[in-house]
Amino acid sequence: MRHRLALGPFFVLLAIGVLWLDQWLDGRQMPTYWRWLIGGRQTPPPGVALFTFVAVVLVLASKELAAIMRDKGIQASKRIVTAAALLGLVVSCLVPSTLTGPVSGQTVSSAAVGILLLSLAFYSRHKSVQGAIAAAGGTLLSFVYLGLMAGFLLAIRRDHSAWILLWVLLTTKSCDIGAFFTGKAIGRHKLILWLSPGKTWEGLIGGVVFAALIGGIGRWCLEAWAGIPGGDPWVIKGVLAGLVFGLVGQTGDLIASLFKRDAGIKDSSRLVPGYGGILDIIDSPLLVAPVAYWWLYAVG
Repeated sequence: MRHRLALGPFFVLLAIGVLWLDQWLDGRQMPTYWRWLIGGRQTPPPGVALFTFVAVVLVLASKELAAIMRDKGIQASKRIVTAAALLGLVVSCLVPSTLTGPVSGQTVSSAAVGILLLSLAFYSRHKSVQGAIAAAGGTLLSFVYLGLMAGFLLAIRRDHSAWILLWVLLTTKSCDIGAFFTGKAIGRHKLILWLSPGKTWEGLIGGVVFAALIGGIGRWCLEAWAGIPGGDPWVIKGVLAGLVFGLVGQTGDLIASLFKRDAGIKDSSRLVPGYGGILDIIDSPLLVAPVAYWWLYAVG
């Protein structure tokens, strides 16, 4: 608890800092000697700072995912798993907008085929077929679960303000916070005992309600402070988004629990005291990211 209370505000400030920098860089004229970093452009595209930050997070998370697969007895090269995650991130958010929809889709598909073939070649390089299929499947898991799903965060940033993405992230993580403290206080009825013994129905309800509250307040802040109109009724939209993001985020947490329980471990690592590993922190935003992208596309 002590570590959670100490590190929680730090992570919030870190997210705010990265997204503030990303918003500040958006459209800003860059010195000539910096332009090679952004492909010779005069101004950086939306998401430059966010992409760098997410890439670093995925490098750490992919190492944890490789360790989970190894605990399960699956061959997992940290290099291949990390390469798959980064490739998924790149092709999901950096496909040129000049390409047509079908060509963009085939680009992502071609990247998946490429990483699959690379994985099969790597795991059979010693003229052994033992475990090659499982290892290749784990590589594709990294490509989709870490790379493509995290890429939706960049896709949201590409189409929207950094503050909208911050709203999505804070709303999602607020459900984790609400569920944790509600479950500790009044949790009695187990949610899914065989998968996540610590989760309760009371915690889930408390977390979702808190996420709805933060979603509504956050949507008000977007209009009041950031000048982002939400239409009518924008507060109700924020509350509904909080409900959706909260429920989806808890599902993402359960998916991560599925991976860990299958490998016979409790946390993805001990990198972050009080939280476990990087995967234990990003499990809910990973699943929320694609849902939030389509929510914003449909609802606005």
